[in-house]
Parts: sequence; C-alpha cells; structure tokens
Amino acid sequence: MFGPGSAVWAVHGDFPSMMIGGVSSLLLQMLHPAALAGVWDHSNFREDMHGRLRRTAKFIGVTTRGSTEAANAAIARVRAIHEHVTGSMPDGTPYAANDPALLTWVHVAEARSFLAAYLRYRSPTFPGSRQDAYYGEMATLARRLGATGVPETRRDVATYLGSMRPQLRCDARTRAVASALMNQPATSVAAVPLQKVMLHAGAELLPAWALALHGRSVPGAQRLAVRAGGVGAGGFCGGRSPECAAGGRDPARRIAGGARVHSKAVVGRRSLRSHGSPRRKRCDWNAVRFGTPSCANSMVNC
Repeated sequence: MFGPGSAVWAVHGDFPSMMIGGVSSLLLQMLHPAALAGVWDHSNFREDMHGRLRRTAKFIGVTTRGSTEAANAAIARVRAIHEHVTGSMPDGTPYAANDPALLTWVHVAEARSFLAAYLRYRSPTFPGSRQDAYYGEMATLARRLGATGVPETRRDVATYLGSMRPQLRCDARTRAVASALMNQPATSVAAVPLQKVMLHAGAELLPAWALALHGRSVPGAQRLAVRAGGVGAGGFCGGRSPECAAGGRDPARRIAGGARVHSKAVVGRRSLRSHGSPRRKRCDWNAVRFGTPSCANSMVNC
C-alpha cells in the first residue's frame, strides 16, 4: 500500500520504537469502554498476551510495509473477524468492532503512539510535514478497515483526542487488562530487562491525561531513566539509537536507573549474545512484517 519513500515506511521501519508505541497504543485504546469490552469479551489476553501483541504487530507490518496483495488479504481477514466481535458493555450499551467511530478511535490511538515513539526514540527531528504525511497515509489504511472521519494532520489528531476525552474512563476491567499487559511474563530470562524497559517506556509515552486516567504517574527522575532505557532498547534490538547514529556513546548496554545488563548489543546481522546464554537472533522487523519468526529475544517473541 505504501512505498519506500513514504512516511509510514520511515516510522514503521524502526522495530524498538514500534514496540514501545505498540504498548502505548494498547494502554490508550483500552480507555475507551467499547474497545475495552471487545478485548474483554473476545480476546484471550489473560492466557496469551504475547500472542495478541504478535498478531497486532504482524498486521501493522503487513499492511504498511508488505505488498499490496498481502495488505489487502490482511485487511479482508480483519474485517471478517470484526463482523463477529459484538456484545454489550456492563451498562447494557451495545458495541461492535466494525463500528466506524470505534475503528477511528483504535486507529488514532495507534498512529499517535507509533509516531510519538518514533519521534522520541528514533528521529526527534522528523519534519512536521512528514509527520502530517504519516497521518495522511495511515488514514488510508483506517478507511480501508471501515473508519470514518479520520484525522489526517497533527492538528486534527490533537483536536480529535481532545474531543474523545469525555468518553474515556478507567475501571476495574481496564486495570485488569492493563495489569495483564504490564506484568506479562517475559519470553526468556534474558528478555526480562529489555521487556521491562519497553513496557515502562510505552506507559510513559501516554499523554499526561491518559496516564492520569490509568492512575499512574512518572516522577521527573524516573521519567529520565525510562527515556534513557527506551533509547538503549534500540541497541538491544539491532537498531541504532539516535546518540549512536550521531556518533556518540551508545547507551544500549544500560537500562533505566543505570543498571547494567550483561549483554552485548551488536548492530547489523550479527547476533546478540548474553553471558551464559546460547546465541539469539536479533529482533528482526522483517520477521514481524512477513510472519517468518526469527526473534527469540523480543517482547512480542516475534
């Protein structure tokens, strides 16, 4: 659907920031009662949160960086699944996954989160015009899924989010889903530090009002540590942090709070080796994109 020169390819081409953005988008999406109800009633998040994340990552990868044929097939599959995702919220209000307004909310939460993570952890100088182009390109995908009234610029996204705030809430079910996300077991012992960094970076990426709705706060010193860890995650996943790309010291071997992880992050096709652990393949966005698992050390176990 998109090409190598598109803003979508730029933003979605950085695996670590996409994972951080993915966590943030789920935390934002679940604040909508209808989106939460769909997850609560029709998802096996309690038993397989990693699987849910993996499927979401694969869909985003295929529809934005895969072939047009593959993207069309993925969209058709999701739309067919959505036909069966219906029910009632606790107050009796009906919901449906194919509701155009609900699809718009899910889309905006995703796009806002992916772009915010890219700006913070990969390319802080990404031009404003390219940011607007990203929203415009992603709107094409949202409309293909059935969304309507999709905002296509930074200004329109900010206005939309402001208009949605009165509809959002956090209740016991929201907290249960958020807890399952934030406390999911790592796929391996070696993955624990990286997963912790990415999860906390995703939460910290939320708008302040959304973080408050979740009953969370990030003190200044902790915020700096979380952001430093998020930058370092790029080295763990075979990507390059902004500091490293600019020629500075790569912080990839440090995580939040200054704790050192006994791992060697190597850029390129070389593997990531942990002391006392077998060789592990680096995080490969192509694996998520085209569904050929090759990442043994990722938060989503791609």
